[in-house]
Amino acid sequence: MREEPHPVTPDEITAAARKSFDGAPDRRLRFLLQQLVDHLHAYVREVGLTRDEWEAAVGFLTDTGRTCTGSRQEFILLSDTLGLSMLVDALQHPVPPGATESTVLGPFHVEGSPLRPMWSSTVEKEGSGEPALVTGTVRGTEGRPVEGALVDVWQNAANQLYAVQDPGQPPENLRGVFKTGADGAFAFWSVRPVDYRIPDDGPVGKMLAATGRHPWRPAHLHVMVSAPGYRTVATHLFDATSAHLDDDAVFGVKPSLVVDFVPHGPEEPGAPEGWNGTWYSVERDVVLVPADD
Repeated sequence: MREEPHPVTPDEITAAARKSFDGAPDRRLRFLLQQLVDHLHAYVREVGLTRDEWEAAVGFLTDTGRTCTGSRQEFILLSDTLGLSMLVDALQHPVPPGATESTVLGPFHVEGSPLRPMWSSTVEKEGSGEPALVTGTVRGTEGRPVEGALVDVWQNAANQLYAVQDPGQPPENLRGVFKTGADGAFAFWSVRPVDYRIPDDGPVGKMLAATGRHPWRPAHLHVMVSAPGYRTVATHLFDATSAHLDDDAVFGVKPSLVVDFVPHGPEEPGAPEGWNGTWYSVERDVVLVPADD
């Protein structure tokens, strides 16, 4: 007589899903997917996920995908607001003593920013903000200046928007690349950054609102530095006066990255030509880690 089959158990479902990847030829891919099954199924068990909650999650991810465009990456924003981007960065880029710490790249970096002359300005639209002179030196952890380092910078304007978000700004406003000379020094004019809201008119914004979280980021300037023989570092210069240093929506603030934007009057030496108000200066070196460390 045929034995009555037993009901399939949750553990058997997990085991079958895990086993389905046993034949993956890439060992790393097999490991990643089987671990994903283990942890994802364990989460569902732990929270007792309901069918309605599962459908809401699928709908949320579908909406997130639909919100992505050529200039907006909602999935990166989701990763940022869950702290995942910062966790991956921290695990991928352990920092030896003295090296510049990294932070999130963010969704607004654009490849191919213009190579600008040292001491020139990234400002291509009047009214982008109060002038700020940024200076520093790129050097390695061994102390030597790094010649030929590319200092890629980008930031938001006084209206809180990056050029990629704002049709009213020239596409290359407040972005540029500067190449260091033999002394490793860099210097350029930009504007003092302002606090801004991450895009919160999409699924990620709804998630923040539903959980009582705000969408604000502290004022910062993005800096990504690369050089042959060294690890590339993507970092920020955070304004020390920002009101959101302790509650950054994407968890990107590290104390070592907080800087003072020093105010100067129009009568002081070095003031930008034709500017009659307060301008600022900030000095911060970037210390790179050798690629073989």
